[in-house]
Amino acid sequence: MFAVISGLPLCAAEAASPFSGRWDLTIIPPKGVSPNGAYPSWMEFADEGGTPAVRIVGRTGSVHAVRNARVEGSNLSFEEGPGRWEITVQDRKLSGQTPDGQLSGVPAPRFVLKSYDTWSSPEPLFNGHDLAGWAPDNPAANHWVAVNGELQNTQAGANIRTTRKFGDFKLHIEYNCPPGGNSGVYLRGRYEVQVEYEPAGRNDAFHQMGSIYGFIPPAAEVKPRPGQWESYDVTLQGRNVTVVRDGVVIIHDAEIPGITGGALDSHEGEPGPIYLQGDHTGGLKYRNIAIWLPQR
Repeated sequence: MFAVISGLPLCAAEAASPFSGRWDLTIIPPKGVSPNGAYPSWMEFADEGGTPAVRIVGRTGSVHAVRNARVEGSNLSFEEGPGRWEITVQDRKLSGQTPDGQLSGVPAPRFVLKSYDTWSSPEPLFNGHDLAGWAPDNPAANHWVAVNGELQNTQAGANIRTTRKFGDFKLHIEYNCPPGGNSGVYLRGRYEVQVEYEPAGRNDAFHQMGSIYGFIPPAAEVKPRPGQWESYDVTLQGRNVTVVRDGVVIIHDAEIPGITGGALDSHEGEPGPIYLQGDHTGGLKYRNIAIWLPQR
């Protein structure tokens, strides 16, 4: 949420819009319309000189600005996709209607960063032999297999997640992405670290290898190595993330504003799984997946 800066006149604080800040949303399509039911979304509202500036994350895709945002008292409306969103705020909760269905929302949680004296020994999340501890989101379209110590997605189909859920953690994961490949490692099932070797020029810095998809670009370049093994070492504490790619720090203790497209849910204050994207392209391989947990 946006903090009120100490020393501002009281009237300025009182004039803040009730929509100001970041919101975790859930969209509920009419019964029978969506085979997957409700899905997560996210919204950020800022008042820029009396003009509302709104950006959102939908079911898929990247964070983006909406069109023609307008506030009238406790009502917010804007154009997005095929239609208009109408949202009402009351008691710091949102309700409303979108082209896809009803909307509900709560303020995105603030995280108090904790200092951990020690971390556990690494715990393997993939045994190299089978899919124990993992579950596809669509078993009928699952093409994930365990081969030679590798977790392979032989063709586009299902995504796959750990059956365990995690709060703060350190993660090591090695990946082999072929030319043209597109996947991602979702932290707590909500924040995607991009894995891609799509054609040059297709993705900007906010959507290329190593980015927190749409939100945080990598701050350092690493030589592309399609079809070869590479690694991520990720530390996630609250919503602050550090990403090390092949020994190079590409994101350092940066705040992730909200969920990324394709997230499992918008319940940011809850633990979540490690989630690998498999519905874009096949040919991705992962191995040596291990996690460290904080010791209190």
